Amino acid sequence: MPEGDILRRAAANLDRVMTGRIITYCLLRWPSLGGVDLSGQRVEAVEAYGKHVLMQLDSGYTFRSHLRMDGLWLIETAEGGRPRPGSRANRWTARAVLANESWVAIGHRLGMATLIRTRDVGRLTGKLGPDVMADGFDPVAAAQRVADQGERGIGATLLDQHVVAGIGTIYMAESLFEWRVRPDRSAQRVEDLPGLLTYARQLLKRSAAALTPTATGLTSRGKTSLVHGRQGAPCRRCGTPIEVMRVGPAPLDRPAFYCPLCQPD
Repeated sequence: MPEGDILRRAAANLDRVMTGRIITYCLLRWPSLGGVDLSGQRVEAVEAYGKHVLMQLDSGYTFRSHLRMDGLWLIETAEGGRPRPGSRANRWTARAVLANESWVAIGHRLGMATLIRTRDVGRLTGKLGPDVMADGFDPVAAAQRVADQGERGIGATLLDQHVVAGIGTIYMAESLFEWRVRPDRSAQRVEDLPGLLTYARQLLKRSAAALTPTATGLTSRGKTSLVHGRQGAPCRRCGTPIEVMRVGPAPLDRPAFYCPLCQPD
C-alpha cells in the first residue's frame, strides 16, 4: 500500500501541474460520481493528509482520492486541453482523468474517489490521527496517542491511521528494526515513542524527497529496505534470516518484517 512518502510525492506533482489552472477535461469513472463534470473549475491547491490526496477547487468542493493498495497518479502532457491519442487515460484502470491546457492527471486504480465540501475537509482529517509528515507534527502528543493503545501491538498501532496517519507497512517495519522492537510488543511498553515517531517521519520525508521510494536512502534494486520484503534474507546487521509476522485483526492484518535476533521478544 502506498505510504505517506508516496502520497506527498503524488500531491506535490499534482500541485505543480494543476494548481492555478482551469480544468478543461474531466472523466470520473466512479459510481458515486456518475455525471459529475469538474470542467471549468480552477484548482486552488493539492495536498496530502495521511494517505488521502485532496484537490481543492474554486467551487467550494474538494476532490478526494485514496490510493488504497495499488493506486497511483500519473502525469502526462495534454493536447488541446485533452488527453493525447494513446494516453494511459484511455485504459480501463483510469478512475479519474483531469486535464488542463498543458497537463493531464490520471488516477489509476484509485481505491476511493469522492467530492466533498471544502469546509467539511476538517471533519475528515479530524477522524484521523496526526499526519506524521505534516509541518508542525508534535511527536510527543502523537506518542501519547500511541501509548494510549495499551496492550495493542506496536506494529498494528502504527498502521492504524486513526492513531497516527501516514505510516504503512514499510516504514513501520523499518522504524521498529532501528528501535530493536518486535512488531507485536505492546504499544505502551515501547521506550521513547516520540523518538520512534520522529525517526519514522525522517525516513518518510527523505523518501518523499528522493527520485524513487527508499527507506535506506539507497535506490538500487534490493537496497531500499533493511527488513521489509526481505523474508529469509540475512539481516544486514547480524546475519540472522529475516522473518515476517501478521499484525492487526484479520482480514485487515498486514505483514510485518523483522529480525528475531535484533528485535527480541
